[in-house]
Amino acid sequence: MIKHFTSSACKFLTLVLVFALTSFTSHAQEISKDAAAISAGQALFNANCKACHRVHQKLVGPALAGVYDRTPSIDWIKSFVKNSSAVIASGDAYAVKLYNDNNKTQMTAFSSFKDEDIMNILAYVKSETDKGPEKQPDAGVQPAGGAQAAAGEGAPSAYLNVILVGMIIILVLLLVVLGFLVTALKRFLDQKTLSEEDKDIVEPAVTTGSIFRSRGFVFVVVFITAALGFKAVINGLYSVGVQQGYAPKQPIAFSHKIHAGQYEIDCKYCHIGVMKNKSATIPSVNICMNCHNQIKSGTITGEAEIGKIVKAYETKKPIEWVRIHNLPDLAYFNHAQHVNVAGVECQTCHGPIETMDVVRQHSLLTMGWCIDCHRKTDVNTKGNAYYDNLVEIHNKTKKTPMKVEDIGGLECSKCHY
Repeated sequence: MIKHFTSSACKFLTLVLVFALTSFTSHAQEISKDAAAISAGQALFNANCKACHRVHQKLVGPALAGVYDRTPSIDWIKSFVKNSSAVIASGDAYAVKLYNDNNKTQMTAFSSFKDEDIMNILAYVKSETDKGPEKQPDAGVQPAGGAQAAAGEGAPSAYLNVILVGMIIILVLLLVVLGFLVTALKRFLDQKTLSEEDKDIVEPAVTTGSIFRSRGFVFVVVFITAALGFKAVINGLYSVGVQQGYAPKQPIAFSHKIHAGQYEIDCKYCHIGVMKNKSATIPSVNICMNCHNQIKSGTITGEAEIGKIVKAYETKKPIEWVRIHNLPDLAYFNHAQHVNVAGVECQTCHGPIETMDVVRQHSLLTMGWCIDCHRKTDVNTKGNAYYDNLVEIHNKTKKTPMKVEDIGGLECSKCHY
């Protein structure tokens, strides 16, 4: 009897222990509803997942709404995200079915993701799942595009206009003074008895020919012509090397309006160097093929332009894109410093890139343009201990926010060395 009771108690305690462990594991894997986790997950999703996935609709990969409920477990999701090919190769039934159902498309391995990163992404997906699908815009409706930027007229155009207007005002004043002098002289001479020859000189007959041959008219014409010519020459000199509005024809008609605008693909997904390197880097053909091994027909150009990408991939020849934004060799610019550290948005320098079918140089990219930005821009010191001492020193001497110029942003050696 006692033995039977002991055996039953052990079984009961074992069940309780299993239930407790299961509950603990379930609790540990609970998807967070915290706003910070959702926000972090959204950033990760947009940067890494959005090119192939949507929450409520299938893109290259399946829709992710409710993915945490239909997959074997959250641990399975973590393993699949970090190395999907290994899970498929292991013969996992669900992974193999997923692979076959999506045209045998291999998902990129995100081995650098921590478990916390994946849980944050799931928090964002769950948040969007709970909201439900939003009404999609009509297929024919395109995002509003910005007007084509005109080529730069030269940085000092406004100043030259002021100078030109000032010179014309001075000329008019001189003419007015001369007019007063001529009137005074005529009054003086009218009081004198003049010969007929002198009268012809003092009061000549006014004709169209005499006006055009007069020294005053010739002077005015020469002055205006010289002033306009001077303005054109100075404008031309200041615009040397300024390529604002430059929009060359590319070997493939790639539309940022479709990719970054309509499909909202994050810039950092294609320009992978922007967060860590000096250069943002031009996307390789392999990045293009992450999507276009399945998407064979374009929204605007059909199969023709995508076919060029496929051909480049198959022949292993790089696409010879034409560079648009090109700083002179004497100037140093680091994308990572501006994008990763300072948090500058791509549109700040490149304009509304998500509205451009053909990319153009939006900003001047001159030294004066950069200096003006350094004078106006607040330093992003939040969460960066590197700036703590600088902020403390700055706050002792100034009451205004710390600008880039306050930390050496106008020093020559920052960009020229």
